[in-house]
Amino acid sequence: MEGLRDQDDVVQLSARPDAAAYMRDLNYHHLRYFWAVAREGSIARACTSLHVAQPTISGQLRELERSIGDKLFTKVGRHLQLTPTGRTVLGYCDEIFALGRELGETLDGRPVDRPAPVVIGISDMVSKLIAYRLIEPALRLPKPVLLRCLEDRPERLFAALAVHDLDLVLCDQPLSGQASVRAYSHLLGESRVGIFAAPIHRKLRKGFPKSLNGAPMLMPAASSEARRSLDAWCEHEGIRPRLVGEFQDSALLAAFGRAGVGVFPAPLVLTTEVREMYNAEPIGTVTGARLSYWAVSVERRLTHPAVVAISRAARLAFDQPNPRPSRGAPRERG
Repeated sequence: MEGLRDQDDVVQLSARPDAAAYMRDLNYHHLRYFWAVAREGSIARACTSLHVAQPTISGQLRELERSIGDKLFTKVGRHLQLTPTGRTVLGYCDEIFALGRELGETLDGRPVDRPAPVVIGISDMVSKLIAYRLIEPALRLPKPVLLRCLEDRPERLFAALAVHDLDLVLCDQPLSGQASVRAYSHLLGESRVGIFAAPIHRKLRKGFPKSLNGAPMLMPAASSEARRSLDAWCEHEGIRPRLVGEFQDSALLAAFGRAGVGVFPAPLVLTTEVREMYNAEPIGTVTGARLSYWAVSVERRLTHPAVVAISRAARLAFDQPNPRPSRGAPRERG
């Protein structure tokens, strides 16, 4: 997952027999040179920015790799590329040197209003427009927030949540009762599902849903909750659209829909946004299907100010109260 420290890498570093001894002898000059090379993309450019000779930086990098016991870079053509261990070390360096700058500003007497970080994992099955609608209110809190959004498969996000690399996971289904992660699922809201069409396919509104028989259709990935609901609806209605594309990413699905490749499903709560961004109109409703959006956290009661703001935004966005959180499988609803 881009931007998220790989869990395996972190475990490998911390599991080294001499890891504790290395941390006692951590050389921040080594880290500074490594950080410069990682940011600049090459030793030559790092030499220019640091005003030091190339042998100096090369020697410091070798010392750091020897201390860690792993390679930090691999050479790809004329450029250096971070290894998984290098990405892990870079993540810590970013935090270390950001704190160093803040310390300097504080000692210089300049006021420092440090934003509170909030790291949110977003399932690749969740609409980007829904995610934006839910998360954006966190940026309007009185205290500044440093927002970090990371997208990946739910199982990887839950693993990151378990080791507190994430504050919250937004997904389209609750945490499974079989999951080994100790966390709670909070229902944020639900939306009915509509079938949307670009101008070329709006004639399919007449006779909906039977008009979808043989019509080109874009669908979410087969593993998604939305796809299972759509397949069940098609079976119930006795219709067989012509599947022309399956997508893990809802924004890409809608982009193909805007181009007229096929009709496509989208949450009806986003009708205004879909009209404006994708020039598509709802031609009918998927009877009985609803998309659910969940916040999964290690807290039974949400306390992080940004996370609380997200929960409150959901109540307004979906116009329904939040039920009590469930652990593992979703709570039964009558």
